[in-house]
Amino acid sequence: MPQSYIERILRAQIYDVVNETPLDEAPRLSRRLENQVFLKREDLQPVFSFKLRGAYNRMRNLSDAQRKQGVIAASAGNHAQGVALSARRLNIRALIVMPKTTPPIKVQSVHDLGARTVLYGDSYDEAYEHSLQLADEKGMTFIHPFDDPEVIAGQGTIGMELLRQHAGPPHAIFVPVGGGGLISGIGSYVKYVYPDVKIIGIEPEDAPTLQHSLEKGRRTSLKQVGIFADGVAVKMIGKETFRLARKVVDEVILVNTDEICAAIKDVFDDTRSIAEPAGALAVAGMKKYVAREGLRDQSLIAIESGANINFDRLRHVAERAELGEQREALLAVEIPEEPGSFLHFCRAIGKRSVTEFNYRYADTERAHVFVGVELNDSPQQREALLDQLSDKGYSVVDLTDNEAAKLHIRYMVGGHAPGVKNESLFRFEFPERPGALLNFLTEMGKRWNISLFHYRNHGAAYGRVLMGVQIDQGEKREFSRFLKDLGYPWQDETDNIAYRLFACGGRYN
Repeated sequence: MPQSYIERILRAQIYDVVNETPLDEAPRLSRRLENQVFLKREDLQPVFSFKLRGAYNRMRNLSDAQRKQGVIAASAGNHAQGVALSARRLNIRALIVMPKTTPPIKVQSVHDLGARTVLYGDSYDEAYEHSLQLADEKGMTFIHPFDDPEVIAGQGTIGMELLRQHAGPPHAIFVPVGGGGLISGIGSYVKYVYPDVKIIGIEPEDAPTLQHSLEKGRRTSLKQVGIFADGVAVKMIGKETFRLARKVVDEVILVNTDEICAAIKDVFDDTRSIAEPAGALAVAGMKKYVAREGLRDQSLIAIESGANINFDRLRHVAERAELGEQREALLAVEIPEEPGSFLHFCRAIGKRSVTEFNYRYADTERAHVFVGVELNDSPQQREALLDQLSDKGYSVVDLTDNEAAKLHIRYMVGGHAPGVKNESLFRFEFPERPGALLNFLTEMGKRWNISLFHYRNHGAAYGRVLMGVQIDQGEKREFSRFLKDLGYPWQDETDNIAYRLFACGGRYN
């Protein structure tokens, strides 16, 4: 390893603002993976991200003349906050160029730390180019988010800390990769001390910046990158970081969105903290590595790199986590359009819990339902379920890996059904437990035809169902008795304007 980087890391004086973060054991992950798993908790930095280390180390090494002129950076997230806090501590003027598309909460966070902002362009690349132009015009020093020796050395202090905190060399260290500053810094230090420790980079499947460059043997710019893990959404790895990565990185593992969401849940289960998507990359990759290698009884370290996640993204993360853990299958199933067909289908599923059930009447012969079924974390169980349903005569399409189905179609099952007559709409709540939906449908029996059905397990203590039922005028008294005997809270929604406008069966005047 280059001696100069070891010296830079050892000389880095960052701890007047940076926290030495703990290396916490993750007991639940350790038990599940049958290895000793540790999380390096960079989410506990003052700006909830490791980016503070590199920014502060770079700015602390500025000359007096450079400090007087101020600094400038381009960022829509963690680097912006790291530069802003460093500038406040060092009494340096800071200007952050952010894309116009940056959420207001992130702009406000930078203002709260005392930096000024300029909103420019619709992408990071446009903001980056404008920041370089402003740096030249104003004589300010540009603080690069990753491709700078002092920034790399600042991130490398994580490697120095974790080797001090861990008893002996771990088997492997898993590191998220965007521009490469984090993995090249950690890898430079760790490989110098313990050359046999594996340094494994983790990237999203839709932003394989380092992997593509390593495969081609040169830096390669991606045409586009996915932005779910926005903290690593970089089109091209840095020049210096790539030079180092080629020496210190053993391999790169790619993970998908569902696997990232599952890793966010894993981190929460062990720490009660919520990692941002980029922050959970290392855990997602570590799980994949363990499964691939059949690894047991080894010490593994994952860098939890940050926790700057917008609250409104948590709903999407929760929806996708079960899929990422392979604990839910999404299926399209054709069933006969006749009373009792729901009940027969639920019995065909067996004792597995139904997590979601979407249906809308289409014609008098066949019905297509969109159903979620709870699994354990064994891929074989999904195949067994598909075989089981096929053996019972059901036509089944597996949608578990269908991105359009997961993102959109599951919420679009419905619409008007002009052929439905005498439809009433009801909303129910019932105690949530395994078999609850089956029990509900058993009580319903075959007495009335269900013409609309939506159920989603929300992880609460009760299940929620929206159901359309065809009830002839002469059966309304009997149906009222059924509701009373059922004993579940219910609400008649037949006159609900949303139902009338968007999902009503028959003609609404």
